[in-house]
Amino acid sequence: MVQAWVMDTSDADQRLPHKTEPVQPITVEDLRELGVLYWHVPVDGHEEKLDLICKERSYANQDMVTCSPEKLPNYEEKIKTFYQEHLHEDEEIRFILKGSGYFDVRDKDDKWVRIQVVPGDLLVLPAGIYHRFTLDENNFIQAKRLFKCEPKWTPINRPADDNKFRIQYISSLES
Repeated sequence: MVQAWVMDTSDADQRLPHKTEPVQPITVEDLRELGVLYWHVPVDGHEEKLDLICKERSYANQDMVTCSPEKLPNYEEKIKTFYQEHLHEDEEIRFILKGSGYFDVRDKDDKWVRIQVVPGDLLVLPAGIYHRFTLDENNFIQAKRLFKCEPKWTPINRPADDNKFRIQYISSLES
């Protein structure tokens, strides 16, 4: 089951867990209220279940991404780029095959919520949500990226409060 918590405000290495003391856990229902969707799909034999979810949610394309110092050119720079707060105009959908990392999303009070992802986690971040990504101390993750249309990854850095997808996202939280 996914683990998530409110992050501390420390400036320590972004790859650390950054849990508050005491820990402030976040439930799957709390994530759903932010528009973040989660499924656990066992990696072994995942194809049928993942295909069903893709069909239900109209995900038509996918690719594979591996992030590690060995596989990602300019690794340290890329990790810093992924960690810049941004939004996308499409859902961000990741199915974790190997390794682990963290997606951070803003809650309704603009606090960071850290979501740990491990093999078997399928995470959907809604269009317009401010978020960022980092690996953990293991420095390795392999994931399928799923898309409704052609694969693209265009970050729009904060501030982007006038972006129509951000406006739609904020509106969805209020209803």
